[in-house]
Amino acid sequence: MTVRKSQSKLTAEEKRAFTNALLELKRTGVYDRYVNAHNAFLMSDSDFGDRVGHRAPSFLPWHRRFLLDFEAALQKVDPKVSLPYWDWTVDRTPSSSLWAADFLGGTNRARDGQVLDGPFAYAGGKWAITVGVDARTYLRRTLGAGGAQLPTKDEVNSVLAMPVYDSAPWNSTSGGFRNHLEGWRGPGLHNKVHVWVGGHMASAASPNDPVFWMHHAFIDMLWSEWQRRNPKSAYLPAAPTANVVDFHGKLRPWNDVTPADLMDHRKFYTFDTER
Repeated sequence: MTVRKSQSKLTAEEKRAFTNALLELKRTGVYDRYVNAHNAFLMSDSDFGDRVGHRAPSFLPWHRRFLLDFEAALQKVDPKVSLPYWDWTVDRTPSSSLWAADFLGGTNRARDGQVLDGPFAYAGGKWAITVGVDARTYLRRTLGAGGAQLPTKDEVNSVLAMPVYDSAPWNSTSGGFRNHLEGWRGPGLHNKVHVWVGGHMASAASPNDPVFWMHHAFIDMLWSEWQRRNPKSAYLPAAPTANVVDFHGKLRPWNDVTPADLMDHRKFYTFDTER
């Protein structure tokens, strides 16, 4: 069984294995297929039409399946690798361990955000951006520029305390846990982290930055914690509903999986906090 660990608990060997697997997926072109897929689905999701991966109840199961597929791709390179998660309520500054040169790198040039150190720096020749918002081919971050702050534990707990998964109109104006975790209402959570990292993470092509996977692994972990705290609360909507994916609706682009199939993460992996 795959165990997803906090990035802060990874050994030096585990960090190297993870980054090497990422670089190999990039070299073979597999990585950029995932960037393209996320970019396409985020750009197509709208509060005024059919929504699947964002601004909809299926935000959480869609990304769970997306991460499972990506994790499987990593494990084809190295079976020992799993997706680490980034607990941004604890590792809250640009000097946190995930931004070190021996892991994701973090030093960015003030004038353009270019990442200058670590395995994903453009100067290393192994991480050219091919899916982006402009012609620049280097990875960019801004890491808290402008006084931005990452969400706090208290803010997370306030969202985990919400007993209803989602509600009509099932979009970015909805009440409920999903929309507050996604960050369109309330303290911001998921969305605020994308903005704090900045650069490519603040765009539809956010998986260009490998921290995307670690951020979403933590969002997935928070969903599992909400389920643990609210065992009587179910995914909504339960019945077919216009423009969104209900409990038994098919998730594009796979079309062979539903939210119902993805409710229990323990069928696929556990977290290092679980016993």
